[in-house]
Amino acid sequence: MTHPSDTGPAPVLALRDVAKSFGAVRALRGVTLELFPGEVHALAGENGAGKSTLIKALAGVHRPDTGQVLLDGAPVAFHGPGDARDAGIAVIYQEPTLFPDLSIAENIFMGRRPRRSLGRIDHRATRAATAGLMRRLGVALDPDRPARGLSIADQQIVEIAKALSFDARVLIMDEPTAALTGGEVARLFTVVRALSAQGAAVLFVSHRLEEIFAICSRVTTLRDGALVASEPLAGMTEDDLVRRMVGRDLDELYPKQEVTPGEVALSVRRLTREGVFTDVSFEVRCGEIVALAGLVGAGRTEVARAVFGVDRPDAGEVEVLGRALTPGAPSLAMAAGLALVPEDRRAQGLVTGLSIERNIGLTGLRATTRAGLMDRRAERDRALDWAVRLQVKYARLADTVNTLSGGNQQKVVLAKWLATAPEVLIVDEPTRGIDVGTKAEVHRLLSRLAAEGVAVLMISSDLPEVLGMADRVLVMHEGRLTAEIPRSAATEETVMAAATGRAAA
Repeated sequence: MTHPSDTGPAPVLALRDVAKSFGAVRALRGVTLELFPGEVHALAGENGAGKSTLIKALAGVHRPDTGQVLLDGAPVAFHGPGDARDAGIAVIYQEPTLFPDLSIAENIFMGRRPRRSLGRIDHRATRAATAGLMRRLGVALDPDRPARGLSIADQQIVEIAKALSFDARVLIMDEPTAALTGGEVARLFTVVRALSAQGAAVLFVSHRLEEIFAICSRVTTLRDGALVASEPLAGMTEDDLVRRMVGRDLDELYPKQEVTPGEVALSVRRLTREGVFTDVSFEVRCGEIVALAGLVGAGRTEVARAVFGVDRPDAGEVEVLGRALTPGAPSLAMAAGLALVPEDRRAQGLVTGLSIERNIGLTGLRATTRAGLMDRRAERDRALDWAVRLQVKYARLADTVNTLSGGNQQKVVLAKWLATAPEVLIVDEPTRGIDVGTKAEVHRLLSRLAAEGVAVLMISSDLPEVLGMADRVLVMHEGRLTAEIPRSAATEETVMAAATGRAAA
């Protein structure tokens, strides 16, 4: 593998024939990667392809079993993340980890703030250094502002500034846009381009193919832990990249089946939660996929939680197949045939310390309990049945669920709720953070469920997903429904107009 220009600079960081195994699982198999200064380089692959392990090898979290990590052309052995950081390698994760009660400046220089004589902290120098980093990034953030209340986008800027304060020459960005709005993504890309122009090497990881083509010049693709290709993006299409990632042509990303809707399955009337959302009314019929769209903070997730009973509304009514639900009672909602796949699968959808089979079985404890005792065989059979149906990739059902990739964790959450045979399925961001191949599988599953008569309410920030899968689009803006758009009239323009409050209700 060579750099596209024979006269170009040498790689600042590289992997040479790196292999890494965890027990019988071969996470990386002879992978080679080169990161060059001034270049934004994409890392692509399905969930479970080895991307996270590769990142951790570069960041000093994992040491390769075989192969080498090269820094400026010389072999190096990182004994931990601190060694990698000191060598100028920083990782910016999807979910920043800041101290909420400290200021931006204090977060950036935590444990190493400038000091005056007699060891006193030099607050002025700390603020000045932070302001200099913000100017370098082209972002206006007050160094004295507390981290609490910052948007995810601003928190990521703080993490990038922290990396630059360590003189980072390599920035690894792991799904940095997953929770960002379109405007926030554009600002992040401006920062990334500025950093690469200043000579930083950026490794950019994203499941959003349009972002890879927008910001990156080269791409390395992994499949099943092995290197498929490392090549320029110029001249490639999204279909080309998908083919490399999944090893086949993807038949259809949005396999929406045409279904004639049946009776009203979910009826929401004048649902209100003071200060969160107001006077929300809509219906979902059997066989329909209805998308609830809008910008981050519009109140979509909060409506779903109130419908399911996690949060108690102040006013309004919810009915499932004509049966009124008791407000604030999720167990009664489940008994009535309602299921909710939450937005944050790790925090709200899974018990990460439990096994795969136990997680799938959590919603069926009554069905698998005999005389007060758990029927472990029944639980295992139930879990195996759904794991096979949803094509979950795992080693053993007894393994903890946190050993799975993100896409397979999402399948476990879906399996847990589909095992209840729901009449109404609410899915909040069903494909966030999962690869394009798994995304197509989830879409195919939702389409099949609708064809079988299940009413699906899908909350999504992915506009192509909304347009590709929904029979109708409900749009929220600042806690209110601003539009109901039929599939035939739904476009990016009509949805965004309603999401920004520019369309009449």
